[in-house]
Amino acid sequence: MNKRILAVAVLALSSGAALAQPEEKQYNPNSLDPIALYEQHYKVKVWRQVDLLEKQNKGFFARNGEVTKLMLDLVKSGELELYKDDSLKTKFTKEEAIANLVRNQAIEYPEWNPSEATYQGDIRKFNGKNYEAQVDNTGVNPEESPNGEWAVTQQGMALTFEARDVTRLVVNEDLIFDKRRSRLYYDIQSISMQVFDDIAGFYKQVGIVRYKDLEAKFRQYPEKAVWFNRQNTAQNKNFADAILLRLFHGYITKVENPDDIDIIGMIQASGGNRFEGVYEVYRQENLLMEKEHNLWEY
Repeated sequence: MNKRILAVAVLALSSGAALAQPEEKQYNPNSLDPIALYEQHYKVKVWRQVDLLEKQNKGFFARNGEVTKLMLDLVKSGELELYKDDSLKTKFTKEEAIANLVRNQAIEYPEWNPSEATYQGDIRKFNGKNYEAQVDNTGVNPEESPNGEWAVTQQGMALTFEARDVTRLVVNEDLIFDKRRSRLYYDIQSISMQVFDDIAGFYKQVGIVRYKDLEAKFRQYPEKAVWFNRQNTAQNKNFADAILLRLFHGYITKVENPDDIDIIGMIQASGGNRFEGVYEVYRQENLLMEKEHNLWEY
């Protein structure tokens, strides 16, 4: 009798332990249209570099209608969050995000002092604005300036990156072959904005946005999210639809790997040169196309 009771108790405990185990996540919360894990026959993560100055990408970079303008405006208004890396786990605060967009830091000028003698060209701060002395003067209030002694100046103000400064996007996406529907899907996870640093001589990252959030904003502001069709403006599209139709061009710079380095870095690490790395970039693109072709036979 005691043995039976013991057996039942052990069975109950083991069942409880099994029930207590966390359920495996089947869906990616960062995916726009998530595909269940059990439906995925093949998946690989890639990074694509999109040059917005390239002819094929000009539809996303029409003057005064740049996709980067909308992205920057949304970040500045706090409607779109910036992430620190493409794992999408750590966000910047709104203040940190806006600080990331600063190209030149502000210069702090002395506060205006009514008892101080100022000379032409001097700059003083008053009520949050910078004023430049147009003539020598003492005690003239910069805001009143009855005879034009002072003029508001933008000198020393912080300058933020503008839409046309952001000429490169890096698209981080999962290539997933859905075994039930027997087709390949491009599941974009994030988009990174990059600007060219004239001093350092290379591109630097401004911030990363989650594409799921960005796509929702494209739908929310259709009048601002217009992909320009140079051949037929009657067929202009929403940025979200243009991306869904793959109307952009970007070449693969990185395929996920244990060392977490890009393709050119992998070639150089194995003793190759940069030219071999460029060749490998296109080879990887062809390998993925061939992989997709072979999967169709599945």
